[in-house]
Amino acid sequence: MENTLTIKPIYNDYCDKIIDLILSIQQKEFGLTITINQQLDLLDVEANYHQGGGNFWGAFLGDKLIGTIALINCGHNSACIRKMFVKKEYRGKELGTAQQLLNTLLQYCSEKEITAIYLGTVHQLKAAHRFYERNSFTPIAAADLPPYFPLMITDNMFYQLHLDKQTAL
Repeated sequence: MENTLTIKPIYNDYCDKIIDLILSIQQKEFGLTITINQQLDLLDVEANYHQGGGNFWGAFLGDKLIGTIALINCGHNSACIRKMFVKKEYRGKELGTAQQLLNTLLQYCSEKEITAIYLGTVHQLKAAHRFYERNSFTPIAAADLPPYFPLMITDNMFYQLHLDKQTAL
């Protein structure tokens, strides 16, 4: 079972592992100066993601957390993707970790009748931009984001996806 990739909702009992995974990628791999103090949402994923109709998923290889993706339900049939990270050694098409995380989130959105999805990222994450664009996300200017989009101070690039314009998942 060690090589079986599973995606499942995760809760506050995984906060320490989530923080370790995300900060390691942000700081060590990409050299971003972001700290836990700039993303306090990670200290309570249940209050910040699960409550209000969102979710927080982990990708596991066996029992090892190798990736995350989160969704904030913004109301207005819209949501915001947050915290999509996959450990470097588990990226790519071989395991398809990022794609499975995104597919899980999109299926959830479809079930919850969420039709507009937004996300913010930083310009350094070029591979992430290509991934989002391959999955039909289109760039959007910050000024064109809906007023209810929960802006993060570190984000400087934004994407949108309208599920009602896509074929069935």
